[in-house]
Amino acid sequence: MDMKKEIKLSDLFGRKQKDDPAAEVAEVDVEPKKKAQKQPKAANAGKVKRARRTRQMQDASLGRRGKKLVGLKIGASKLAAARVVNSGGVSELVQVAQAELAPGIVVGGELRDPDALAEALKAFFKKHKLPRQGVRLGIASNRIGVRTFDLSGVDDEKQLHNAVRFRAQEALPIPLEEAVVDYHVLSDTVNAEGVRVRRVLLVVAYRELVDRYVAACRKAGIKLAGIDLEGFAALRALSGSDQAQANAALVVASVGHDRSTLAVSNGSICEFTRVIEWGGQNLNVAIARVLDMTPSEAEPIKHSVSLLEPAEAWEALTGDQAVKVREAIQNELQLFSRELISSLQFYQGQPGSLGIGEIVLSGGTAQLPGIDAELGRMIGVQVRVGDPLGRVRRGKRISADQPFGSLAVAIGLGIEEAA
Repeated sequence: MDMKKEIKLSDLFGRKQKDDPAAEVAEVDVEPKKKAQKQPKAANAGKVKRARRTRQMQDASLGRRGKKLVGLKIGASKLAAARVVNSGGVSELVQVAQAELAPGIVVGGELRDPDALAEALKAFFKKHKLPRQGVRLGIASNRIGVRTFDLSGVDDEKQLHNAVRFRAQEALPIPLEEAVVDYHVLSDTVNAEGVRVRRVLLVVAYRELVDRYVAACRKAGIKLAGIDLEGFAALRALSGSDQAQANAALVVASVGHDRSTLAVSNGSICEFTRVIEWGGQNLNVAIARVLDMTPSEAEPIKHSVSLLEPAEAWEALTGDQAVKVREAIQNELQLFSRELISSLQFYQGQPGSLGIGEIVLSGGTAQLPGIDAELGRMIGVQVRVGDPLGRVRRGKRISADQPFGSLAVAIGLGIEEAA
């Protein structure tokens, strides 16, 4: 396959390698460069220069050479962005932005209407004055496969590449010409028999899924610095917690509007990820069903209740309504917990898997008071809500009292791991 024409998943592991074809994604994303033409000096040239100096001073705390990334999460109901300056092993969050996205544009992680998304992105970036370069996009779909496996006796790099691509067909049974493939060598050792063994993390995605997002971003004038998995980004944002248990897997569940992304790490690399078809919309539908209303009408009710309180204390509902709503929420959470248990059991069936110490929640639905305790009781392990700001330093322009619950993935996309 002609690698120059292949759109790759770039920066999946937080850094690029010199021989990694993934580095070509930015070249694919942009239109051919046009020769710049000299423009007459504007009357407000002095103001432009002063504005530029102001922006440079704002970013000076981490150095002019710090890598600046805009993490962009495109959900089914919302756009979220986080601008992060990375330098010297420190990541500073300097800007965040969120906006509603019309229903039907993105469904289950699949882009249904690229033109509508392009227009939404144009308006979003213009309104919040977000940089259109250095953008890392997150994707999550059941049409993406992540696998770890061992390759023995392969010494030549070309042979390694061919062997990985062969194994890719097992991860996602589609023709390779219809797939986007990326991989990373986790370890390189020699066993007792003197045979070289390499542990490989493989990511395979449907090309058409990726192409649609890339086309929409290009139409919106956005230059992508990379494409990452939302599960990987959530792990970057929420890893490194003091509460993490030794010799136990770090499990992050990012709960979105219509799907949740589960990611499992051994503490250094993501070993397993899965997209679960369950999200906050499931609670809206369940509440709407028992109260005989539409899901959109039920959403404010979902935001007004707390599972930490008895149903009788829910002032927005009558006693009978509150009992029905609480039961509906618990039934839906039971379904979600079963999906989590099934996915984690699959992970633990893999060689070298770790025990589950705790599950860390993120996303807007994770802000429902008491959801962590309810899920913990159902699953039988500790569940807690993660801190999206745990890996970043909050910039001066970032207010401490604004909601960050839906920004964990966007922030993780903006974090650049040290090489």
